[in-house]
Parts: sequence; structure tokens; C-alpha cells
Amino acid sequence: MRIVDKKQATAALSEFADDIGKGTVVVTSKGRPIAALVPIENADIETVSVSTTRDFVDLIERSRSRQTLEGGISSKEMRQRLGLKEVASPMGRRSARAPAKKDRSKKR
Repeated sequence: MRIVDKKQATAALSEFADDIGKGTVVVTSKGRPIAALVPIENADIETVSVSTTRDFVDLIERSRSRQTLEGGISSKEMRQRLGLKEVASPMGRRSARAPAKKDRSKKR
């Protein structure tokens, strides 16, 4: 991890991004972290955007709290309720797959 005070963070963003392979780059102000450049693997722009949106993070935290307090249902039961079949994945794990949808498009 690299820590840089914002007053010394005068390099181009691309130079800091080049250091991501070495770990997170944390920008501080008066010794307190204010921003971080972190490596991202196996994510698209939508995933990153949603996962850093405060409303979404709050929703996940509320859901986890409710799950802890009230309990919930297993993924197996949810698949049954939704009518999903369990199928073997290429990795040898079981996963849910939605039933095939009928083609409702009009052919001309």
C-alpha cells in the first residue's frame, strides 16, 4: 500500500494508477484518508458504480440486519419458489438456471 498526502499528490492520475499493481494507493489530508485507488478484478463499470453507491450499500446493510434479526429462506427454497432447476455448472458446483422462455417475437 502506498500513502500519499494530497499536497504531494502532484503526479498524473495515470502514474498513480500504474502503482495499483503494487497495492492500494491511499490519498490523505492532514493524516486522514480521503480517497483510495484500489485494484479491481473481474468487474465491469456497472458493478463498480453500484457497489460504491451509498444508497445501494445502505440497502445491503439493512437487508443483512433484517436477515440476522428475522431469518430468511435458503437459496434452495428460493429456487423452488421461482421454479428454477438446479444444474451442474462447469466448475462442478450446482447453480440455478431459469426455465427456458418461449420466443414471443413476431417473425416477419
